[in-house]
Amino acid sequence: MPTRLRLRRTPPRVLGDEVYSSRAIRHMLRRRGIAVTIPERRDQAASRRRRGRLGGWRPAFDEQDYRESNVVERCFARLKRFRATATRFDKLADRYRAVVVPASLILWLRETTS
Repeated sequence: MPTRLRLRRTPPRVLGDEVYSSRAIRHMLRRRGIAVTIPERRDQAASRRRRGRLGGWRPAFDEQDYRESNVVERCFARLKRFRATATRFDKLADRYRAVVVPASLILWLRETTS
Protein backbone atom coordinates (compact mmCIF):
# COMPACT_ATOMS: atom_id res chain seq x y z
CA MET A 1 0.00 0.00 0.00
CA PRO A 2 1.58 3.31 -1.05
CA THR A 3 2.15 5.88 1.65
CA ARG A 4 0.78 9.36 1.25
CA LEU A 5 3.39 12.06 1.12
CA ARG A 6 2.73 15.14 3.15
CA LEU A 7 4.14 18.35 1.75
CA ARG A 8 5.80 20.44 4.41
CA ARG A 9 5.65 24.18 4.16
CA THR A 10 7.35 26.74 6.29
CA PRO A 11 4.91 29.31 7.63
CA PRO A 12 5.91 32.94 7.03
CA ARG A 13 4.98 33.99 10.57
CA VAL A 14 4.21 32.36 13.92
CA LEU A 15 1.92 34.00 16.47
CA GLY A 16 2.23 32.84 20.05
CA ASP A 17 1.32 33.71 23.60
CA GLU A 18 3.76 34.78 26.30
CA VAL A 19 4.08 31.14 27.32
CA TYR A 20 6.15 30.50 24.19
CA SER A 21 8.49 33.42 24.82
CA SER A 22 11.90 31.83 25.23
CA ARG A 23 15.27 32.41 23.69
CA ALA A 24 15.43 28.83 22.42
CA ILE A 25 12.09 29.03 20.58
CA ARG A 26 12.89 32.41 19.05
CA HIS A 27 16.33 31.20 17.96
CA MET A 28 14.95 28.01 16.39
CA LEU A 29 12.31 29.93 14.42
CA ARG A 30 14.79 32.61 13.34
CA ARG A 31 17.16 29.90 12.10
CA ARG A 32 14.36 28.51 9.91
CA GLY A 33 13.52 31.96 8.52
CA ILE A 34 10.16 32.26 10.26
CA ALA A 35 9.05 35.66 11.56
CA VAL A 36 7.96 35.60 15.21
CA THR A 37 5.22 37.58 16.95
CA ILE A 38 5.41 36.61 20.61
CA PRO A 39 5.15 39.17 23.42
CA GLU A 40 8.05 39.24 25.85
CA ARG A 41 7.24 38.14 29.40
CA ARG A 42 7.68 40.71 32.14
CA ASP A 43 10.31 38.69 33.98
CA GLN A 44 12.34 38.31 30.78
CA ALA A 45 12.14 42.04 30.04
CA ALA A 46 13.18 42.89 33.61
CA SER A 47 16.11 40.46 33.41
CA ARG A 48 17.20 41.91 30.08
CA ARG A 49 17.05 45.46 31.44
CA ARG A 50 18.87 44.48 34.61
CA ARG A 51 21.75 43.02 32.58
CA GLY A 52 22.12 46.27 30.64
CA ARG A 53 24.11 46.04 27.41
CA LEU A 54 24.74 42.33 28.00
CA GLY A 55 21.00 41.66 28.05
CA GLY A 56 20.75 42.00 24.28
CA TRP A 57 18.16 43.62 22.07
CA ARG A 58 14.48 43.68 22.78
CA PRO A 59 12.78 41.02 20.62
CA ALA A 60 10.82 42.39 17.65
CA PHE A 61 7.09 42.44 18.28
CA ASP A 62 4.35 43.50 15.86
CA GLU A 63 1.40 44.53 17.99
CA GLN A 64 -1.01 44.71 15.03
CA ASP A 65 -0.31 41.10 14.02
CA TYR A 66 -0.70 39.96 17.62
CA ARG A 67 -4.12 41.60 17.86
CA GLU A 68 -5.27 39.50 14.92
CA SER A 69 -4.44 36.28 16.81
CA ASN A 70 -7.40 37.05 19.06
CA VAL A 71 -9.68 35.99 16.20
CA VAL A 72 -8.26 32.47 16.33
CA GLU A 73 -8.56 32.29 20.12
CA ARG A 74 -12.21 33.36 19.98
CA CYS A 75 -12.91 30.76 17.29
CA PHE A 76 -11.50 27.99 19.50
CA ALA A 77 -13.58 29.25 22.42
CA ARG A 78 -16.73 29.07 20.29
CA LEU A 79 -15.88 25.58 19.07
CA LYS A 80 -15.42 24.40 22.65
CA ARG A 81 -19.07 25.16 23.33
CA PHE A 82 -19.74 21.91 21.50
CA ARG A 83 -19.11 19.16 24.03
CA ALA A 84 -17.56 16.70 21.59
CA THR A 85 -14.91 19.19 20.52
CA ALA A 86 -14.14 20.38 24.04
CA THR A 87 -13.61 16.92 25.54
CA ARG A 88 -12.18 15.26 22.42
CA PHE A 89 -13.61 11.79 22.81
CA ASP A 90 -12.40 10.76 19.35
CA LYS A 91 -8.82 9.55 19.16
CA LEU A 92 -8.43 9.56 15.37
CA ALA A 93 -7.89 12.86 13.60
CA ASP A 94 -10.37 12.18 10.79
CA ARG A 95 -13.14 11.40 13.28
CA TYR A 96 -12.36 14.51 15.29
CA ARG A 97 -12.45 16.52 12.08
CA ALA A 98 -15.87 15.00 11.36
CA VAL A 99 -17.06 16.73 14.54
CA VAL A 100 -15.21 20.04 14.10
CA VAL A 101 -16.32 20.70 10.52
CA PRO A 102 -20.09 20.53 11.24
CA ALA A 103 -19.57 22.57 14.43
CA SER A 104 -17.74 25.20 12.37
CA LEU A 105 -20.54 25.22 9.81
CA ILE A 106 -23.15 25.68 12.53
CA LEU A 107 -21.20 28.61 13.97
CA TRP A 108 -20.77 30.13 10.53
CA LEU A 109 -24.49 29.77 9.73
CA ARG A 110 -25.44 31.34 13.06
CA GLU A 111 -23.10 34.25 12.34
CA THR A 112 -24.47 34.89 8.85
CA THR A 113 -28.14 34.77 9.92
CA SER A 114 -27.68 37.16 12.84
